Amino acid sequence: MEPIEIGLWVSGGMLVMVVLGMRVAFAAGLAGFVGLVWLRWNGFDYDPDRFWKAFEISVKIAGLTPHSKVSAQVLSLIPVFIMIGYLAYYAKLTTALFEACKRWFAWVPGGLAVSTVFATAGFAAVSGASVATAAVFARIAIPEMLKIGYNKQFAAGVVAAGGTLASLIPPSAILVIYAIIVEQDVGKLLLAGFIPGAFSAIVYATLIIGIALIFKNVGPPVRGFTWGQRFASLPPALPIVAVVVIIIFFVYNPFGDAWGTPTEGGAVGAFIVFLMALWKGMRWGQLKEALLETAKLTVMIFTIIWGVLIYVRFLGFAELPDAFASWITSLEMAPLLILVCILLAYAVLGMFMDAIGMLLLTLPVVYPAVMALNGGEMVSAADSAFGMSGPMCAIWFGILVVKMAEFCLITPPIGLNCFVVAGVRDDLNVQDVFRGVAPFFVADAVTIALLVAFPGIVLWLPSLAG
Repeated sequence: MEPIEIGLWVSGGMLVMVVLGMRVAFAAGLAGFVGLVWLRWNGFDYDPDRFWKAFEISVKIAGLTPHSKVSAQVLSLIPVFIMIGYLAYYAKLTTALFEACKRWFAWVPGGLAVSTVFATAGFAAVSGASVATAAVFARIAIPEMLKIGYNKQFAAGVVAAGGTLASLIPPSAILVIYAIIVEQDVGKLLLAGFIPGAFSAIVYATLIIGIALIFKNVGPPVRGFTWGQRFASLPPALPIVAVVVIIIFFVYNPFGDAWGTPTEGGAVGAFIVFLMALWKGMRWGQLKEALLETAKLTVMIFTIIWGVLIYVRFLGFAELPDAFASWITSLEMAPLLILVCILLAYAVLGMFMDAIGMLLLTLPVVYPAVMALNGGEMVSAADSAFGMSGPMCAIWFGILVVKMAEFCLITPPIGLNCFVVAGVRDDLNVQDVFRGVAPFFVADAVTIALLVAFPGIVLWLPSLAG
């Protein structure tokens, strides 16, 4: 049997396990290991006496592969970014940020919902986890919106959709994972996420204002804040701005050399937020809870990475990524149309898989195909299909797939952010949240279409970094 055939059979088996409810980490790890054994034994012509030799070789590969990747220093960004978010919550930065946004933006139609979106975007700039963002603002923002008469489904939808911004706005754990899998510069990818993330928040806010203007009872404005009250709300939220500036200057300093690596910038940011939390009165129990929650989420992400890396190594031996790339480039369709079809496939796949697992499983096959579609890893902008060099195409595609991962966080039946919001609020069920996020599907579709049509939105900042 040809290695590609084995790759297809094993990949099909893995998808069946995922559909039946097995966790992605275990399904990918098991499929990858079985595939490695199968390939090795196939190479021995299925000699019964050499099965255990094939098994032994596969055990060594499966054991060494995760360690070789996970030991990379850049992965330390993931727990650091997640910890910043939890510490910021206990430093009461989230409450201060929401209060500042409320005083400045609540006067517009749907003002509290708009304030929530901008507050989640601000919190996303110090938190690498969408789930944590959704959980925090479900406690802070929904009661405020319900108090002045917002529809509870709409209020829940705003929080669930706003929480997805943490996937794109740095520091983003998913962007780091993408960089590791496709072996691209983490710093440039983090830079690339800022403008699309802010752009997504503006599109959300525009949608909310439009809905509030059409349906007068959806989101009444809140007025009465003086200019003095508005300016007084800014200093408590300034630590978030300080952390964002520090991370930017560690990744890219527009006035000279970068201050350090993204990992060092994340560590400094975490230390600043930690000091702020202590100053705000964080106790040992709260610090312990923040560290435990960080550890739980980090272990979950790393477990998925370990399992998927075994599967990825198997795919390499089975030569499936190269075969898929060759098939994609042989299609008699416009490259941009093929890219749109790939993004639509992500939208469908995201209905049944979590965002991180979906990207980890698909990128080893899809990424080489997209790069081949553009003309290869080292193609120049002049010779490319999408009008950008190979490295820039990798960054552009990364932002697109991470935006698709955001979209998948609110799509039924698996939309994780919707389950988190419903779990935090006793007065909501998950059906309420799914109904509330429905209008934001349109906003996300518009955002993705504009990012595809105008790549400069994504590539301007990383192009400045050289």
